[in-house]
Amino acid sequence: MFLKSPPDLVLASTSSYRRALLARVHGAFECVAPGVEESRREHETGLALVTRLALAKAQAVAPAYPDAWVIGSDQAAVLMNALPHEIVLGKPGTAARCMQALRSCSGSTVAYLTAVAVVRHSDGCAYEFVDTTRVTFRALDEATIERYVARESPLDCAGGFKSEGLGIALCESIDSDDPSALIGLPLIRLCEILRSVGFEIP
Repeated sequence: MFLKSPPDLVLASTSSYRRALLARVHGAFECVAPGVEESRREHETGLALVTRLALAKAQAVAPAYPDAWVIGSDQAAVLMNALPHEIVLGKPGTAARCMQALRSCSGSTVAYLTAVAVVRHSDGCAYEFVDTTRVTFRALDEATIERYVARESPLDCAGGFKSEGLGIALCESIDSDDPSALIGLPLIRLCEILRSVGFEIP
């Protein structure tokens, strides 16, 4: 069944990164702040955190746009060799916390978990998935960390690093099925879902 006109699309986010990514594949959409508290719950895993928040963001906005498809997303960085307890790195917010996060990442592999939820309030339809991108950081000395944070100031990025910018110089390798996921929105799988619900995306 073909739709006569594409349904409305809303991005439940104020992230400039996610807005720019979605604009690459679909020009007409609205951005709305979800107003969701993003604090991690006690003992909550990184996977549980991003899955919960992605859906919560979409569901917070969807009632105001009942016939639209609403996209929610969340990302966290999980230090993979931090056994026995998982260390979840969120957005640092300050230069000091950013440098501390990068000290933790130095010489280690970090899993960047990016969850996406696409929902429509009118009929309760929902699609959810999580992308995992593994970044192995080279050994970072204090001077390197200080220079990087001063130059790029990635304070609003999970784990305190931007792969699409200068942060690529901190990496030893990146293992990913979708390069857009690390920036904040996995477009390959998202486009598949949007096409399946009627959007014309090449």
